[in-house]
Amino acid sequence: MSAVEDRIASLGLKLPQVVPPLASYQPAVRSGSYVFTSGQLPMVDGALPATGKVGAEVSPEQAKELAATCALNALAAVKSVVGDLDRIVRVVKVVGFVASAPDFTGQPGVVNGASELLGEILGDKGVHARSAVGVAVLPIDAPVEVEIQVEIAG
Repeated sequence: MSAVEDRIASLGLKLPQVVPPLASYQPAVRSGSYVFTSGQLPMVDGALPATGKVGAEVSPEQAKELAATCALNALAAVKSVVGDLDRIVRVVKVVGFVASAPDFTGQPGVVNGASELLGEILGDKGVHARSAVGVAVLPIDAPVEVEIQVEIAG
């Protein structure tokens, strides 16, 4: 097991299997020294633990936890392409989409779930640029979706 996966386990988490695509795309692709993930939903064992809009059916706190799940799924997608998460040089960019009730403006706090988990797992390598975007709806009524871009060694 890699040092990154050891760190994930020490946090009481487990790197999941790659979430199968819901349409015609790959979970992650490599171009040169970068891996770009597709948007990752907060799937757990093939299902969404919650659906709906943040600020309505889903609380901001629950959405923040779901964003962390998205980040873990994104790391699984990265591993599927490079084989070893210890090859991550750094997380370059995180983009989070939050299905938001009309008056909800706390998207940055929700996407912090992904950012904070990446920092806990990867330390300084997890520090990244980021966008947090409120949207009307996400696939299969997911409350949050996260994509990451990482630089890989070798």
